[in-house]
Amino acid sequence: MQTIKILGTGCPKCKQTEAIIKEALAQSGKEAEIIKVEDIQKIMEYNVMSTPAVVVDEVVKLRGKVPSIQEILTLLD
Repeated sequence: MQTIKILGTGCPKCKQTEAIIKEALAQSGKEAEIIKVEDIQKIMEYNVMSTPAVVVDEVVKLRGKVPSIQEILTLLD
């Protein structure tokens, strides 16, 4: 099972990103563990300066924007 981390301080864009990821998982039928990382120090460990960011299996895949469902589906493949 994949692990998806959402890096962000809990802003509306971060919450929107979480909702999009959940919708993409539902559409694809895949399962993943979703972890929200809101601690600034932990976010900086990923060398991310703009949030929201999406990390899949410890690799930063997207940063600084709310992804589309299609972008998330592509990341899950």
